[in-house]
Amino acid sequence: MLKNTLRSLVAGVIATGLLAGCATSDSAAVYSKGQMRQAQSVEFGTVVSVQNVLMEGQNNEILTLGGAALGGLAGSNIGHGRGAAAGTIVGALAGGFGAQAAQRNLGTKNALEITVKLDRSGRMISIVQEADIPFAAGQRVRVITGAGNDRVAPL
Repeated sequence: MLKNTLRSLVAGVIATGLLAGCATSDSAAVYSKGQMRQAQSVEFGTVVSVQNVLMEGQNNEILTLGGAALGGLAGSNIGHGRGAAAGTIVGALAGGFGAQAAQRNLGTKNALEITVKLDRSGRMISIVQEADIPFAAGQRVRVITGAGNDRVAPL
């Protein structure tokens, strides 16, 4: 009975973590609620180069905790007494580390490193963002800066 309740709780924690993890975006076309109605600076420039890169997934503490809980549950079924306690500890560690590794690997996205030469200052900058908008060398772009987020957008 207690194990079924704990399993339901862990499943709920994991589902919540998955939903929270899906709610983020590193796209230049997606703005967070906190970025709305805030002035942002715009500079114009020319794309110098575009590199395909990978953006590593982020760890979600709720999913890591859920992995540790599931690992602990699985480990607790090993042996009796001290063996079960040791199994619980080892299972929790393995589950937590496994959940973190899975989040990093499964959350990896294709991204672009876009190097831009700014018109006004001639300064070169590089911004990495999700690869959902195509860019090419020589393309004219806007570099939008503000609220701790910089992005490159086509003209």
